[in-house]
Amino acid sequence: MELMDNRIRPYAWGSRTAIAELIGAPSPAPHPQAELWMGAHPGDPSVLVGPSGERSLYEAIADKPVLMLGERVEARFGPRLPFLFKVLAAAEPLSLQAHPSAAQAAHGFAREESQGVPMGAGGRNYKDGNHKPELICALTEFEALCGFRDPVITVELLADLGVPQLDHYLSLLSGQPDRDGVRALFSSMLTIPSSMLEPLLNAVLAGCVRLVRDGSQFSKEYRTALELGERYPGDPGVLASLLLNRVTLQPGEALYLAAGNLHAYLAGVGVELMANSDNVLRGGLTPKHVDVPELMRVLDFSAGDVEVLTGDEVRPGELVYRTPVPEFRLSRLTLSTEPLDLSHDGPQMALVVDGAAVVTDADGVSVDVPRGRSVWVAAGDSGVTVTGSGVAFRATDGLVTP
Repeated sequence: MELMDNRIRPYAWGSRTAIAELIGAPSPAPHPQAELWMGAHPGDPSVLVGPSGERSLYEAIADKPVLMLGERVEARFGPRLPFLFKVLAAAEPLSLQAHPSAAQAAHGFAREESQGVPMGAGGRNYKDGNHKPELICALTEFEALCGFRDPVITVELLADLGVPQLDHYLSLLSGQPDRDGVRALFSSMLTIPSSMLEPLLNAVLAGCVRLVRDGSQFSKEYRTALELGERYPGDPGVLASLLLNRVTLQPGEALYLAAGNLHAYLAGVGVELMANSDNVLRGGLTPKHVDVPELMRVLDFSAGDVEVLTGDEVRPGELVYRTPVPEFRLSRLTLSTEPLDLSHDGPQMALVVDGAAVVTDADGVSVDVPRGRSVWVAAGDSGVTVTGSGVAFRATDGLVTP
């Protein structure tokens, strides 16, 4: 068991206050702080801080993979941590994006490697050969676009705008209100010639203004398009946003995003747990590279409502957010003076988001974990328990039961 020093990614959409206040640093920070990375991704591995000094978690796992990961996890995933844990703080919307499946990632990465595409090239799609399913759990009210909406409802939403220039695109969906119609409409929106896009966007946004003023049932969706249009003028992703489910998570609620799910986080703070990958295919709302053909290969055009996860209580003090992937499992711990058993034959981390925790092993060795800090617990640590007050999130591999 060792405390972790974690790296902060300073993306432009990040908050200057949320992560700084969580970790007890000066606030506001001098630069946006978007993501706090906890894990062993080679791009920004955490540093373990223990009695013997500091060492990279990536190197510690490479040095003794079975001790750190356990036989079961090492046999399944090799000598690498299968998950990446984050705090995400969005002060502005992220890009529209999706993540590849395991097969798509392996194929895409191998293809770009064989073509000699530099890792830092603007047109590079795949940073590694892994997939990136992910789970986001809200710490504050959290706003997101997630997955394609029921096509019948989307037809109504677009028709209400009363924009004649949309009629051709709308007919692609109204004539075929299923996943093939969604695919055709989305593809057409992303490839509208720039000479036609600006007047179409202007007309759509004018319709949004009118309908928000009139109190439309879709006011939240129209208002989101207006906000995105201000930040990303001339971006076809503004149109595409009107095809997606608009979701508001309350603290403690979560979304699971499988491969191919088109989504964009709009605002809020949450803990995020994902497979250990950094592969992103963008679909708009960004000045960065958008590879439309590759995105179309990756996307899942299934449409319908989004499931909001509230967690299942597996025992007093622990709620689990269940997902179908073997790489990770996220749970929410309510800390108390009654020890909560964390025994596990795989790797795990605990992040304290409120209050403070004390993690103790079978030998009586303990680690104090204040708010905003995380602790690494290796598979070889036995008899581990946690006490304290407040709330912590626990990340483990997804092979654990129940």
